[in-house]
Amino acid sequence: MTVATFWQEFITAKNLDPSAQYYSSFFFCSNEELANKLLALVLSGKKTATTSSFLSYEPEGERLPQAGDYSIVTDFEGNPHCVIETTAVTILRFNEMTYDICKREGEDDTLESWREGHRKFFKQDADELGYEFSEDMPVVFQDFKVVFRRHN
Repeated sequence: MTVATFWQEFITAKNLDPSAQYYSSFFFCSNEELANKLLALVLSGKKTATTSSFLSYEPEGERLPQAGDYSIVTDFEGNPHCVIETTAVTILRFNEMTYDICKREGEDDTLESWREGHRKFFKQDADELGYEFSEDMPVVFQDFKVVFRRHN
């Protein structure tokens, strides 16, 4: 199923304005194993948040996510699995992250493991997009809820 078809199913099921647009369609992380693992965490209800670099929005002039935005989460191959709705957006410095916040991502058992994994991700992201990772760089923490799932 294409993302466009999936979005139309969502629009119809939720009786939304047919002209409604989604904020983004994406998979988590940058490799197949993690992308599909994180998708499974979302579908299970364990992952209800994600973090991105504030600086990653600048190169493309992309706006930051906002509460009420809908996004389509796909597997690594781009197959849509669910629609999420952003419920809150918090901007803070990487080194200001607390475990009470990051545990909503459902990926880590400690703040240090979150920092370790996200340092690696943000350094790779920075290399690809042309910004520089630093411990005090701003990050965008996005809470969300699943509002629609693919019917198999």
